[in-house]
This record gives sequence, C-alpha cells and structure tokens, in this order.
Amino acid sequence: MCKFCSIKCWFIFFNCLFLASGVALITIGALQYSTYSQIGTFAGSGLSSGLSKVAIVLIAVGVAIAAVSLLGHFGAFLNNSSMVACFICILIIIILLEILTGAAFYVFRSRTALLQMNSGIDTKARLVIGAYSLENRHAVNRIQEKLFHCCGADSYTDWSRSVGWENHHAVPDSCCQEKSEGCGHNKEKVHKRVCREISSEESQLIF
Repeated sequence: MCKFCSIKCWFIFFNCLFLASGVALITIGALQYSTYSQIGTFAGSGLSSGLSKVAIVLIAVGVAIAAVSLLGHFGAFLNNSSMVACFICILIIIILLEILTGAAFYVFRSRTALLQMNSGIDTKARLVIGAYSLENRHAVNRIQEKLFHCCGADSYTDWSRSVGWENHHAVPDSCCQEKSEGCGHNKEKVHKRVCREISSEESQLIF
C-alpha cells in the first residue's frame, strides 16, 4: 500500500511538472505571437504571418499538454487505471507533437527566414517611419526601444521628414538609449544603429 502511495505521489509530482511545461509553452507562444505581430510592421505580413502560425501551434500544444495533465491528475486521484492509461498514450503523442513543433520553429529561424526578414525591413522600414500612422506607432516605438534598439530606417534624420511625426527637431523618445520624457531632443542620446541594417545574427536573437 505504501509503495502504491509512493508511486502515486511521484506520478502526481511529475504530472505537475508536465502541467507547468504546458503553461510555459502557452506563455512563450503568446509572447512570441505578440513579438512577431509587431515585427510584421517592418518585415511585412508574409513572414510575420508564418512565424505567428508557429507561435499559435506552440500555444495549442501548451493547451493540449495542460489538458492531458489534468486528465492524469483526475486519474491519479480517482485511482482510475483507464484514465491513467489514456494519459500515458496521449502523453506519447504530445511528446511527438513537441518535437515536430520544435523542428518547425527551427526551420523558421533558419538563415533563409532571417534574410527574408532583413530584406522586408530594408524595403518597408522607410515607408512605415515616413508615415508613422496611428495604427503602427506602438509597434514602431516598441521595435526601436525594445526589440532592435535602433532609430530611423536609414538614419535618425528620417524622423525630420516623417509625415506622421510632428516635431521635426527631435526624434521619438523610443529612439533613446535610455528612455526618458523629452530625451529625443538630444541627438547624442539616441541609438546610432538604424532599423533596416539588422544583421542575421542580431535578428536570430529575437527568435
């Protein structure tokens, strides 16, 4: 009896780890989906859409893992051998899905995808910064401040010609190396790197 209780406790323990991994996959997938959606502002919707689909698959796998883990918990608490057996079978399928998802993720972070991304940035960044429309402002600012740490498409002076940016004597505060209110008026404090010249190695860090 004690041996059975010990096995049951270990089963529940590892099942909790399994549940935690499912929640982690859901969280990572959601964060990646948000990032890829914003990258699409510069890189174009084609590549962003493909990467977003991978993130959605990651979320789906995480949900499946969480659901299967709950099934295992119910089986263990109810001492239902059929539910436990079903849990083990589905667990094997989930592990295979995780491997396939990981492989798909690796493919999308390949050199080809990164080069396509850089090409998209090269052609679209000027248009996005030049327009600086209301629908893209949040994404542009996040890309400059959080993702790429850059300012402008070809130079920070792009902002002096931007139709959507009214203060042509300054740049958005998201361009600053250390963001603070009004820091965009000091050109010495802005990022020197431009957003269209992101190397493949630097882009890979985003993935």
